[in-house]
Amino acid sequence: MAMADKTALVTGASSGFGLRISIALALRGYRVMAAMRDLGRGDELLREAERAGVASRLDPVRLDVTDAESIEAAMAHAARRYGRLDVLVNNAGFAVGGFAEEVPMDDWRAQMETNFFGVVAMSRAAIPLMRKQGGGTIIQLSSVSGRIAFPGYGAYAASKFAVEGFSESLRHELAPHGIRVVLVEPGAYRTAIWDKGFSDIRSRPDSPYRKMLEAVLEYSRRAAATSKDPREVAELVARLAECRAPRLRYAVGRGTKLTLFGKAALPWRWFEAIIQRTLSGKAGG
Repeated sequence: MAMADKTALVTGASSGFGLRISIALALRGYRVMAAMRDLGRGDELLREAERAGVASRLDPVRLDVTDAESIEAAMAHAARRYGRLDVLVNNAGFAVGGFAEEVPMDDWRAQMETNFFGVVAMSRAAIPLMRKQGGGTIIQLSSVSGRIAFPGYGAYAASKFAVEGFSESLRHELAPHGIRVVLVEPGAYRTAIWDKGFSDIRSRPDSPYRKMLEAVLEYSRRAAATSKDPREVAELVARLAECRAPRLRYAVGRGTKLTLFGKAALPWRWFEAIIQRTLSGKAGG
């Protein structure tokens, strides 16, 4: 099939990874349904697309991954206009920050509704079209937080751990139908998700976790300040979209692979001690 006939759908395309992934796929010749909750927030995407010369390949679509009707409408649009869907990139998500005792249950539910149930709903909606056409690729934007949980981000980690388990199972289920399922696990990158997480942190003024929370926030700010360009993740996703036999997991980002190796190779108490020293700022002297 000619690349010009291939279609991708990217959720959360108005900013961050989603914006850059949409551009990267369009540069490779895909027709990209750039999905977002509010089409009024798509100006930056369109500016970037025009700058890259790929605006004609973008199709902005209103889609809320927590709204079944908008998901159904987006998939109907893909079937009606393009007749197929070759790549689904489940990118939409946000981060809830705070210690478990202090994060309201409504926030826990909202975190799971978008980051996990949204991924499930989008995947389920895309499968029939991909199965009918004989193949496709579903790329889940997970996180290193789906493999390693840090204090203060329990809700976010829980949502990403859930995505990891779901995707591993889904990969087995869909392999006989020629549908590939891939997890991309970024570490810290320069996107707005953590800025929003920092500004909306859930904590009481008299919190018994205040000292540890401050340490977590300071570490997170340092990581964000030295993080890499998110285009690296976008380029990886674009390459995986064309890969015939991708692995299940792709960890990406400064120090991510080493950290995952440490968790797998070291006794838990050693790894736990390293995390505690890192958060306290004592690692490496």
